[in-house]
Amino acid sequence: MRHGKKGNKLSRTASHRRALLMNLGCQLITYKRITTTLAKAKALRTYIEPLITKTKNTSSKEAIMHNHRIVFSYLNDKAAVKELFTVVAPKVAGRPGGYTRIIKLGARTGDNAEIAMIELVDFNEIYGKGITAAAEPAKKTRRAGGAKKKADDTEVEVTTEVANEATTDTEETKA
Repeated sequence: MRHGKKGNKLSRTASHRRALLMNLGCQLITYKRITTTLAKAKALRTYIEPLITKTKNTSSKEAIMHNHRIVFSYLNDKAAVKELFTVVAPKVAGRPGGYTRIIKLGARTGDNAEIAMIELVDFNEIYGKGITAAAEPAKKTRRAGGAKKKADDTEVEVTTEVANEATTDTEETKA
């Protein structure tokens, strides 16, 4: 039984799987969008998203250098690490996770393998808002009851405005 065995082995040895994910990760960072099999795309998502999260910790110079070294140990490509920290990190600063999107493209001719496109969410102009300025980091909020109270107040204001408009419309039609 494979209880607690997380992650897809992709029918490869550990070293081959590590090299595969390393190369796919470098290509995704460099080109922002790659096409691969669905299983590899899902494995790549779990491999690359924690690395992108590490780029957001910019509290001190030591923390930045430490994260550079950690990410380099996972990617082994100076150009990809530089691209990740200089181009990708400012765009994802305001996003609280979910940096990649997987889109299924159908079956590959020949072996009928499911093909998928994995892309960085903030670099897609079709689905997103386009290229925007670097966002501020998301505020960490507690989900207490404060938002519900504000929503109720706005509902009351909207209903009173609609009622006022309806009464003025009926008065105009009578006149």
